Amino acid sequence: MSRFTPTQINTLYEVIAARRDMRHFRSDPLDEALMTRLLEAAHCAPSVGYMQPWRFIRVKSVEVRRKMLALVEAERIETASALGERQQEFLRLKVEGMRECAEILVAALCDKREQHVFGRRTMPDMDLASVACAIQNMWLAARVEDVGMGWVSMFDPEALRDLLQMPSGSRPVAILCLGRVDEFYPRPMLETQQWRTRADLATLVFDDHWRMDDNELFD
Repeated sequence: MSRFTPTQINTLYEVIAARRDMRHFRSDPLDEALMTRLLEAAHCAPSVGYMQPWRFIRVKSVEVRRKMLALVEAERIETASALGERQQEFLRLKVEGMRECAEILVAALCDKREQHVFGRRTMPDMDLASVACAIQNMWLAARVEDVGMGWVSMFDPEALRDLLQMPSGSRPVAILCLGRVDEFYPRPMLETQQWRTRADLATLVFDDHWRMDDNELFD
């Protein structure tokens, strides 16, 4: 029998549905006990071979934050130029909240990962999947704490690694913005901005074999 009540089960699904990738923050500081809870939630994530490959860097320096923002802005421009006819539409989107948020964390892969073979011999990128699980744990914990969180992926990983003085073999995965928000978006921001809509789940789930759509047959 489940040790969780129907109310608790429903709450979990509600939190998952209410999670948002936030871009608008207040700068009110987050207390240390709260930050510890969020990091502990991340650290409870599953990891391949129990290798726990995640590392988190809290960016407290205003100067380091400024330099990180410059890296993100440079990649934003490069991304826009690669989008062709959607370039101007993309440039109107707010893609980060680094200026306003209370906390910035960099989630990273550890170095010396080649020593961990368990579960990675044929699937070496499972360590990356493990870090993604840790980020999602933090995201859901932040949501129940009424803390907004946004994942920023627009940066040159080598440049960010150098800026943060990370060891050779390590790899930054995400810049995470955290902070209080005036309100959570009612729907994902890229839906409200008409960038994309959520795919129909029925088109993403197959039985036994990959289902070929009509369009794919002619690729």
